Amino acid sequence: KSANPQWREQFDFHYFSDRKDMLDIEVWRKDNKKHEELLGTCQVDITALPMKQTNRLELPLEKHRASLLMLIAVAPCTGVSISDLCVCPLEDPSERQQISQRYCIKNSFWDIKDIGFLQVKVLKAVDLLAADFSGKSDPFCVLELGNDSLQTHTVYKNLNPEWNKVFTFPIKDIHDVLEVTVFDEDGDKPPDFLGKVAIPLLSV
Repeated sequence: KSANPQWREQFDFHYFSDRKDMLDIEVWRKDNKKHEELLGTCQVDITALPMKQTNRLELPLEKHRASLLMLIAVAPCTGVSISDLCVCPLEDPSERQQISQRYCIKNSFWDIKDIGFLQVKVLKAVDLLAADFSGKSDPFCVLELGNDSLQTHTVYKNLNPEWNKVFTFPIKDIHDVLEVTVFDEDGDKPPDFLGKVAIPLLSV
């Protein structure tokens, strides 16, 4: 119940330079759980922002006399990667030894913020629901850890997709939960939900 909300929440998006995506932002209003109304939208061209500095942007919302205040920093990506299964970053014995040394007990307090990292191999899904009229689905998989999000490519017309991708996340909070969700790509429409699993880091 506020016309001037303050969220003060940070999100990390992993932007790969070979893409020319715009950052799309939508502001919604909720009356209750059933009724939602789109108040306005705006876009940010990531490629136009200076690197390695925090950019303060006041963005007017389309279709609404309001503005959105944001701080956006574009910086080189550290600790996050997507790779194929055949070039898995942790398979190299020398790299494993370096990591063991980095996180050994005597170095525990060297960098308090460097809790560790999580590596996830997303292999395949089996017997997914058919979301299309053809009796097939176009599945892709989204991995979320805290406010970090990465996703696989889409495997078209397949109920038993194989992605064979390796995802690496830096861990910012040991109490975070890894959420893995499978969606069906549906063109310009929002994707259809096919299934989800949640894995607390402390259970790994």
